[in-house]
Amino acid sequence: MSSVIHVMVAFDIIIVYHMEDELNKLRQRIDDLDESLLQALNERMNVVKEVGELKKKSNSIIYRPEREKFIIDRMERLSAGRLNKEAIEAIFLEIFAVSRNIELPEKIAYLGPEGSFSHQAAESRFGAMSDYIPLNSITGVFESVETDRVRFGVIPIENNQAGTVNETIEQLCLHELKIVSELPMPIHFTLASNEEKVNKIERIYSKDIAFKQCKKFLRDYFGDKVNLIPVSSTSMAAKKASEEPNTAALCSPIAAKLFNLPNLFQNVEDSPHNTTRFLIIGKDFMNQKSDNDKTTILAKIPDSPGALAQFLDEFKQAQVNLCRIDSRPAKIGSEFKYWFLIEFEGHYLDGNVKGIFEKYKENVIFMGSYVKLC
Repeated sequence: MSSVIHVMVAFDIIIVYHMEDELNKLRQRIDDLDESLLQALNERMNVVKEVGELKKKSNSIIYRPEREKFIIDRMERLSAGRLNKEAIEAIFLEIFAVSRNIELPEKIAYLGPEGSFSHQAAESRFGAMSDYIPLNSITGVFESVETDRVRFGVIPIENNQAGTVNETIEQLCLHELKIVSELPMPIHFTLASNEEKVNKIERIYSKDIAFKQCKKFLRDYFGDKVNLIPVSSTSMAAKKASEEPNTAALCSPIAAKLFNLPNLFQNVEDSPHNTTRFLIIGKDFMNQKSDNDKTTILAKIPDSPGALAQFLDEFKQAQVNLCRIDSRPAKIGSEFKYWFLIEFEGHYLDGNVKGIFEKYKENVIFMGSYVKLC
């Protein structure tokens, strides 16, 4: 019996040694591949540096969303392994962000504070190395871009459950800035508080649009027993809830963690498909055409019978699909006049679109053509 046990133990030891040997071989292969990756990345950054020098001489724009989309789509087509599009995009977006910082480091403003959904959206496109500036209002982001204090701004424009962020629409109409890119991001809320019991919570802080996205949860758990207090951002909500007793915040898990605020409930949004569309805005920015674009304009249509209908019919005749129409007060005198923020599929350089622009050049303000992601 003893000899059998010894044989079994020896056999197990042989298996372990064999596994360790195989693991060491695999680890060595990974190390070799990592070295090759590092060498290739350094070579890429050397080329990026040369591109940056050429762009400086011609005062060209560093950030090219349509070029980045082209690269990611091309890599997806070439990929014959385990990397799907989401994985490829995650890897290459960070490579792009590092590349831009090597070409020319740029400042990015966003609706803060740190840890807000706008912050997460900004980092998803500009990476961890960029210089981020949190601001207290959407208006502040627009003004910082317009005055060249920052190169780009990141702000929310709409949520697919709660609708439009009115402040963003207002500022788009007031400032002569360009839409550089749109960015959809899934939104998940947590109810965070230092209070351990729900019945101890008297006030809940969040951004106004967040209350709309969590309406059912708030009704079911609190009814009309708490005060819902809107603040400038969900991250600010977490900050205030961390400082005041008997309060809670509807915020992102990252914001709750940032302010050491315990999570009482996670995923409290009404819809599992809750998504917010963010915009990246810039000054004097023009995207080149891609194979799938969207354009935003501000239309100042004459106040006369049939003028708006005739203008919209131009898009139908040109077979251009309208995505969105928002009417905004023109704020001219004491009368009720309106301008229209319109989004449609296509690039402003498309032949059928150029005809409309030419015909209505006195009535249309171009706000940007950009890669369609939403």
